[in-house]
Amino acid sequence: MKAIDYRKIITEICRIILGATFLFSGTVKAIDPVGGGIKIEEYFGAFGLTAFNPVATLISVNLSAVEFMLGVCILMAVYRKLTTICILAFMSFMTLLSLYLAIFNPVHDCGCFGEAFILTNWQTFFKNFLILLPASVMTFVYHTRMTPVYTYKAYWFAVFFAYIFPVWFSYYNYSHLPIEDFRPYKTGANIPALMSFPEDAQQDEYQYIYEKNGEKKAFTPESAPADDPAWTYVEAKLVKPGYVPPITSFEIYNHTGDNIAEDILSAENGVFLLVSAKIEKASDKKIDEINNIYDYAQEHKIPFYCVTSSAEEYIKTWINDTGAEYPFLTADDVTLKTIIRANPGLVLIKSGTILKKWHYNDIPSEDEANAVIDRLLNSPDKNTEKENSPWTWIIGCFTLPLLLVWIYDCLRNRRKLKPEKDEQT
Repeated sequence: MKAIDYRKIITEICRIILGATFLFSGTVKAIDPVGGGIKIEEYFGAFGLTAFNPVATLISVNLSAVEFMLGVCILMAVYRKLTTICILAFMSFMTLLSLYLAIFNPVHDCGCFGEAFILTNWQTFFKNFLILLPASVMTFVYHTRMTPVYTYKAYWFAVFFAYIFPVWFSYYNYSHLPIEDFRPYKTGANIPALMSFPEDAQQDEYQYIYEKNGEKKAFTPESAPADDPAWTYVEAKLVKPGYVPPITSFEIYNHTGDNIAEDILSAENGVFLLVSAKIEKASDKKIDEINNIYDYAQEHKIPFYCVTSSAEEYIKTWINDTGAEYPFLTADDVTLKTIIRANPGLVLIKSGTILKKWHYNDIPSEDEANAVIDRLLNSPDKNTEKENSPWTWIIGCFTLPLLLVWIYDCLRNRRKLKPEKDEQT
């Protein structure tokens, strides 16, 4: 009886864990390349590398492509030795980086899974140190025990396609809106509800430090000796954070400095927000479409505003260049970038609920606008517009070429089977 090769079994399990993790990480980054660029800018700011901010999104796209490619390569055992060396080097670097982030906290979360799944820095470190790094060591040491999916002659295609596909996917999401919105301002979200606190919400728990005769002691709020002159208050320490709503702040100001967010969120007939975090960097490719929507809003007495964080001089330049007649409001640029990943992007809100968001490339034309907006505003059940998910054809575009190459590879080697040269790297 042939002995069970436990090292092969463990190696194959590690291979699946690494492949699935790298595929997931690369995919969620490719879904939101703009968000990935924002996270990389945070890193640049923390390490004094802000000069590289202009290429942050490009780095984000390439990082997602490399992670996705490594995930595909290890799952298919393509270039086994080279792939496992790259993954081991990658995980060694990321483990050290996550340890630094956990200790010094220059960035609040690593962004390794984008906005889809947020981990604390310590959670990220333990994930890397206890799971992914040991798995990468195991696959490197026993890479010859991984069973390849393709023969050596097809390796180049798997690597090339596994890199090009996420680059295209990132570009698709960059040129439109992310096909999955992991942020709180997604279509269908009610902003006031996401800012509210449930009745049973966990409150922040504090300890109060007092000092007497040179000795410090911690008290609960109930037992704090606030009225005892013998004790001197020192500080309050947050012991356990309470519930934090998905949206903590939504403030939009008019030209007089008044916060009119409540008026916007309570508009029962709807309101259009043309969102541009930095209007000096906004695209003017779809000005005609934007102005058509503004004309529709005027005709139907629906408020239409442009919301930006830019200075007055840039707003005036935009007005001069585009002939904009709509009023301008100001808001925090982080909030605006979170609301929509487009510059500019159009948002339709009714009674505090986001009915629809458009990338500037997808703003409906004059012929389509009336029917689309009427349907959104006047649908009897007040549901947001239903759309077919593009996931089916995107997954098909990825899996079909790999499947066809695998079939061809199998047919080509069916009659003449010979050992492939193990690793020619």
